[in-house]
Amino acid sequence: MRRFLISSVAVMAVLSGAPALAQTTSVAPAAAAQSEDARLNAFFEQAFQARIALSPQSMTALGLKTDYDKLDDVSDAAADRALALQEAQLAQMKAQFDPAKLSPQAKLSWRMFEYGVEQARTSNQWRNWSFQFTAMGNPTTNLPIFLINNHRVASVSDAEAYVARLNDAERQMDQVAATLKTRAAAGVVSPRFVFQPSLDSTRNVITGAPFDTGADNPVWADFQKKVAALDTDQAAKDRLLASARTALTGSYKRGFETVLTALTEVQPQADSDAGVWRLPDGEAYYNARLQLSTTTDLTADQIHQTGLQEVARIQREMEVVKAQIGFNGSLQDFFVFLKTDPRFQYPNTPEGKEQYLTDARAFVAQVMDVAPQWFSTLPKAALEVRAVEPFREATAAIAFYNAPAPDGSRPGIYYVNLSDMTQVLKPQIEGISYHEGAPGHHFQIAYAQEIEGLPRFRRFGGYGAYAEGWGLYAERLGKEMGFYQDPYSDFGRLSTELWRAVRLVTDTGLHAKRWSREQAIDYFRQNSLLSERDIVKEVERYITNPGQATSYKIGELKIEELRDKARASLGDRFDIKDFHAVVLGSGSVPLDVLEDQVNAWIAAGGGKPAN
Repeated sequence: MRRFLISSVAVMAVLSGAPALAQTTSVAPAAAAQSEDARLNAFFEQAFQARIALSPQSMTALGLKTDYDKLDDVSDAAADRALALQEAQLAQMKAQFDPAKLSPQAKLSWRMFEYGVEQARTSNQWRNWSFQFTAMGNPTTNLPIFLINNHRVASVSDAEAYVARLNDAERQMDQVAATLKTRAAAGVVSPRFVFQPSLDSTRNVITGAPFDTGADNPVWADFQKKVAALDTDQAAKDRLLASARTALTGSYKRGFETVLTALTEVQPQADSDAGVWRLPDGEAYYNARLQLSTTTDLTADQIHQTGLQEVARIQREMEVVKAQIGFNGSLQDFFVFLKTDPRFQYPNTPEGKEQYLTDARAFVAQVMDVAPQWFSTLPKAALEVRAVEPFREATAAIAFYNAPAPDGSRPGIYYVNLSDMTQVLKPQIEGISYHEGAPGHHFQIAYAQEIEGLPRFRRFGGYGAYAEGWGLYAERLGKEMGFYQDPYSDFGRLSTELWRAVRLVTDTGLHAKRWSREQAIDYFRQNSLLSERDIVKEVERYITNPGQATSYKIGELKIEELRDKARASLGDRFDIKDFHAVVLGSGSVPLDVLEDQVNAWIAAGGGKPAN
């Protein structure tokens, strides 16, 4: 494993405005002969290291063990320092490098670095408008998942670092509680429906042994398992377990109790389930969120109209499949039939959950078998399918992807929420598996991390419109790859695409057109195949994470538009593997950058792109 030792003096000097970055990135005489590209890439590497040095948890996620005994600083002051660092780096880049001397790929990196700082500037401007506790998760459940999935224990010192992080949880949770109360005082309070699940899930974090006489808490079970596997004497293991127990029942528990107290204090101020238009400057905040989520300047009205058009188009395609199946009722009748007929559900038992996982793994496996016909290069990282852990099911999304560790120590994970199998529809599983697993997020996110020569800020950065657009594009690509042989599953594919089109309508409806939560739920119910549970979870997700849900369809439509243009322009020279290489070959990029990349490839006559 490769470690990066970063000078804290240099980092803090940059944060305070001193010229340390200029000193650490100045060109020594021996390096003067390097190309401008090499110099710039060295700058990007140092800039990336300085950024991740501010986040011990990010370094751990990347497989590093620097500051392995610390958790992130999540205070407002830390956010200000992070932005100050990025601003200083941008100024340094512009002062030290001449873009005219750069290759096309290096110019793209320059453009991406500048764009990323602009996005960070906008995000930071509106950070106090965002909700810490949402329908999809919160800081209290995120921490146990981080410890379980990311903190590896290969030595006694690693185990000691784990314990130190358990103790550091008190500081981090105190910061979470302080921010919660500060934002509430300014009028930014999560919707009513957020509080009880957040209180419940936070209590779950400190439930079970060693907090009480119940079954082992997941973190305690994880630590015991990791310590048991260590190659050390029993006395050392006993000492580690005793220190972890003390940390969990002491500072760790106190931190989460502080958050519980803050949530309880703020809850009476939650008097609405409406969109962010209700917040101070809510309209401007939502417009900023749309720009950040879509990487476009599309307005809420334009996105809403696109959603209505896409809903109508997809429902027309659904009518065709419905007719092929031979169902005589209306589309709404068919929705009800699919949601209520037992043949389209798994048993709500452990066996039913395991069958879902087995089927999802099979869908991923069949993609892997034919993927070389569609992609020039596949990710090396492994991909696993897992059920969401029970303690966070109430606030977890329906399905999602976790990126692998760059060193191969952690696979890519396609998670599915199986809390209630009566709300899971078999016809949708194939499309969801292609989106979250392969050829969707795994082929894009894991692959991007492995692109040699690409600066790490690009390999590990990302834009939702690109990533989610690719995931939705992958669902349709599955049909071209020869899948969805069952017409019910093909209808399920259309239903998941419809789901994302409905998002455009409901997200803008909630936040720009002042729809109520109930209006949005009703629109979803009338125009989608989602189960009742998932409809409610989706609408509540949009209310608490404004704009994010619009990224999927906007991104997918752009990829489809560019593919159609390339096919029309190149004719017989169009090769799907080359097109995918262009789309995936630069990592996650804003949509205008993606368009420029594809246009340049078309202008060059197609062929295998040079990355």
